[in-house]
Amino acid sequence: MVSLATTPMRVLGIDPGTVVTGWGVVEFRDRKFYHIANGCVRTQSKTPLPERLGSIFRSITKIITEYQPTMASVEEVFVSRNVQSALKLGHARGVAIAAISQGGLVVHEYSALQVKKSVVGYGRAEKTQVQEMVKTLLNLPKVAPEDASDALAVAMCHINNAPRQNIIREALR
Repeated sequence: MVSLATTPMRVLGIDPGTVVTGWGVVEFRDRKFYHIANGCVRTQSKTPLPERLGSIFRSITKIITEYQPTMASVEEVFVSRNVQSALKLGHARGVAIAAISQGGLVVHEYSALQVKKSVVGYGRAEKTQVQEMVKTLLNLPKVAPEDASDALAVAMCHINNAPRQNIIREALR
């Protein structure tokens, strides 16, 4: 069995949103994280939702084509008190997952609590703590924009959890 700790992994992380969807690509090789790229898919809140969702889908498809990740991870929906916001976020998450699936990648999902715990070591960490840790772990010259930083954290969360998932999968065979 090949250890994921020594096998290079390139992971696309997605922090979905209908106005801003963060994305980040992180590679893990030689037991070290490497920043490949990050950014935000921005849409206008006044644009009809179906058009925004189409834009998110096309952008993620283009990112997959350009950066060739081998895996993808998406942050789960945080259930808020505003049902409309949660539904719209679910739509954005759905088109992100569809684009990833169409790109031939398996989708891995993590809660915000799991992401923060994996990257910062504390599940209730503040956004600024996540941003600073992402900057440090990826040796970035400056803090990435909030949504892109969250997406990079989602990618690193998967890298940190993938060996455990592989062990479980092997045990169930």
